[in-house]
Amino acid sequence: MMISEVYHVAQGLTDLLFPPRCLACENTPGGDTPFCHECASRITFIGDALCPSCGIPYGTAGGDRHLCGDCIIAPPPFSLARALGVYESILMSAIHRFKYGGKTAVGNALGDSMASREYDSLHVAGYDLIIPVPLHPSKLRRRGFNQALILARRIAKKYRIPLDFTTLRRTKPTPAQVKLSGDDRRKNIRGAFAVETKRAVEGRRVLLIDDVYTTGSTVKECARVLMRARASEVAVLTLART
Repeated sequence: MMISEVYHVAQGLTDLLFPPRCLACENTPGGDTPFCHECASRITFIGDALCPSCGIPYGTAGGDRHLCGDCIIAPPPFSLARALGVYESILMSAIHRFKYGGKTAVGNALGDSMASREYDSLHVAGYDLIIPVPLHPSKLRRRGFNQALILARRIAKKYRIPLDFTTLRRTKPTPAQVKLSGDDRRKNIRGAFAVETKRAVEGRRVLLIDDVYTTGSTVKECARVLMRARASEVAVLTLART
């Protein structure tokens, strides 16, 4: 029996003896998400009514596709950005359990959800390299894990795409972005990232992974640095979008 077959048999037995629970309410999940049907119905999954560039949802399914005002005024350095769902309610609670509660198993389940979803105009299998947004070493020591890396690892595993978590580095510690305005976020993050080895990304299509897209300041700065290192394209995939 192949190792992969042994793994799936063992996983099946584990699920039989210890059935997976909804990340929000502990009931048995259903469908292709780690949430039960009731909790999944309270998540706003992002469809095709969005800005084709930054992916901000417009809130009406089947609506017109058009660039948002921000992307018209200042086109982002990435080719496109997409997210699994809107950062609210059930999804926000699950992310908080993962990110601030240290529940890395929740992160693995959320990463699997990202990997199994189909996204408008973004085909994960077409990218050459997956790179998570890095944490500064001081913050990594305090938190104990990089949430973007945990998500990225699950996506890379499903699509068998190389995962690179050393080339893009965070070179300076910055205050938390949470309470900053859009302009302050951009100033706060400017110059905070660097590419260790340009050869690692030169000519390659890079998929950049993060947990939450708020104003986009962080992923834009990362994309700018990667494009300056001559990546052929940088696209962004996040778990949630505010």
